[in-house]
Amino acid sequence: MAEKVHKCAGHRQRLKEKFLAGGLRGFLDYEVIELLLILNTPRRDCKESAKALLKKFKTLQAVLEADIHDLKQVKGVGSANVIGLKLIKEVAERYLEKRIIARDVVKNIKDLINYLHHAIGNKEREIFAGIFLDAKNRVIASEILFKGTLTSSSVYPREVILKALQHKAATLIFAHNHPSGDVSPSAGDIAVTRRLVFALSFVGINVHEHLITGGDNYYSFHENGYISKFNEEFDNSNG
Repeated sequence: MAEKVHKCAGHRQRLKEKFLAGGLRGFLDYEVIELLLILNTPRRDCKESAKALLKKFKTLQAVLEADIHDLKQVKGVGSANVIGLKLIKEVAERYLEKRIIARDVVKNIKDLINYLHHAIGNKEREIFAGIFLDAKNRVIASEILFKGTLTSSSVYPREVILKALQHKAATLIFAHNHPSGDVSPSAGDIAVTRRLVFALSFVGINVHEHLITGGDNYYSFHENGYISKFNEEFDNSNG
């Protein structure tokens, strides 16, 4: 038993030294999971548990997104060492969110895309988020506004307007995910975007962008001409 503990300790130390020397470069996905598990597992070997998690959930992202109850169904994963898996995701989300707060994300769209990929890109159901900007395009706040399949009946412009007024926002960027990974906009996505552009224009708030994220890809309504088209339609209908 003492020899087993000794070998385990040596393996842990090598993992830690490898990380300190070069970050996660060269780490296999199961080794990343193992490193997170050992943060709160004093003596037991976590390699097999890490491999089992990866086998069950298929990808590193899916392991980090998994429900705590589901994670604990894997042998060797309990209330203590699951903390490492959930903590790293929450810390990463907060870090990426802090990178966009008070910054001009129109000029630094890459930081916004990175944040959205991590925050909503790999969710199992659709999440609709609002990024609230001031008159200089600096981020005031980011909020999850709606959850579930995106349709014109599930997104309420009145609630969005109230949130925008609460934050004293001048401009909004919307974003939602496609769990399938296909970021092509649906007819519903286009209809919701048009409805929001019209509703917010009535109260003098600009919609700069609507992004669809899925996996490592994204679709921009702004880059594809929809936002300017809807703004032109609004101006013509109120001219």
